[in-house]
Amino acid sequence: MKNLRSGILMGFLLLLIIPIFSEANGHSFFNSAESTLGGYRVQVATLPEFPQIGEPSQILFRVTDADFEEVDNFTLGVRIFFNGQQIEAIPPKSYQGGHVDMDFVWKNSGNHIVRVDLYDMKDAKEILTYTFNMGTQSPFGYIFFIAITVGAVGMTVVIAYVYFPKKLKSKFSF
Repeated sequence: MKNLRSGILMGFLLLLIIPIFSEANGHSFFNSAESTLGGYRVQVATLPEFPQIGEPSQILFRVTDADFEEVDNFTLGVRIFFNGQQIEAIPPKSYQGGHVDMDFVWKNSGNHIVRVDLYDMKDAKEILTYTFNMGTQSPFGYIFFIAITVGAVGMTVVIAYVYFPKKLKSKFSF
């Protein structure tokens, strides 16, 4: 009976590591978003996920068409707002490939509005403007990660408390 239970547990764990899908994507960043407008999709994220005030970070952009194929050539401009006031503008520039990484230093703590403008896109009669909310590091970020860590450690302790005493009892019983 003991071997059967261990075999079932090992079989279940092996099933978890076998890829079920032929294509897998990593999780999206916490500080990321995407929007579709005019037949194009823009994804935006920050690296690190929660940027620190006054420290260098990156804003990552990805531009795809409606079929999720990356756009080869596009013109992109960015405007960043804080408390309703524009605090930064990155002038329109032509890019090759679907990815753009921009270095940026956040100066204010809190929520920022990032407006991404796509110019001269095929089949678009006007400038396509995508609006995203981006946040900088706040105490909530630390609390969130600490809560996840405490939950994972707690689950490990409970599993160890339930599973290992039975193993030890059977190993040391005479």
